[in-house]
Formats: sequence, structure tokens, C-alpha cells
Amino acid sequence: MRGGWFVGDFQPNVFKTKKFEVGYKIHKKGELWPKHYHRKATEINCLISGKMNLNQTTLQEGDIFVIEPGEAASPKFLEECCLIVIKVPGCKKDKYEVV
Repeated sequence: MRGGWFVGDFQPNVFKTKKFEVGYKIHKKGELWPKHYHRKATEINCLISGKMNLNQTTLQEGDIFVIEPGEAASPKFLEECCLIVIKVPGCKKDKYEVV
């Protein structure tokens, strides 16, 4: 799968739907990830392993957090992190960097 995404309206996938997207994301310690937001999608995340900061909040293994449409996210990966990410609805080209 591309970038860990395996359910959604893209190829390749294991289940095609426009209703939502599901991904298993792995981020390396110190990986740079630009501050961004989604205009339409709500992002539901479960931190499977690792430790990270998100918008001045420290998250650790087992934490579940939601990023609402329009809410900017600025993650900092303090350890290697594995996450399950669900985006509802599935929206192509719905990621906007904050400059």
C-alpha cells in the first residue's frame, strides 16, 4: 500500500470507498511533518506505539486523539511512532499546509 493507507478512494487499496480512509502510519523519531489541516475531514488517531507531541500535548502509546476539520496539527515524533489513522469522510486533496 502507498504510505500506509489501505482503505479509501485511491489505488492500491484493500477496500475502495469514498466514505472514509484508513491507514497504518509509521513515523521515525525526529521525522519532520509540516503543520497542516484538513478542510473537510475529521481525523481519528490511535497511537499504537511511541511518543509524540501534538500541538503542545504529549501523547503516548494507547492514546486516542481527534483532529477536527480546520484544526491545524503540528506533530513532533519523540520516538518512532505507529498510528492507526481514520479520516472521515475520505477526501482527495484535503490536506493544506500552514505557512
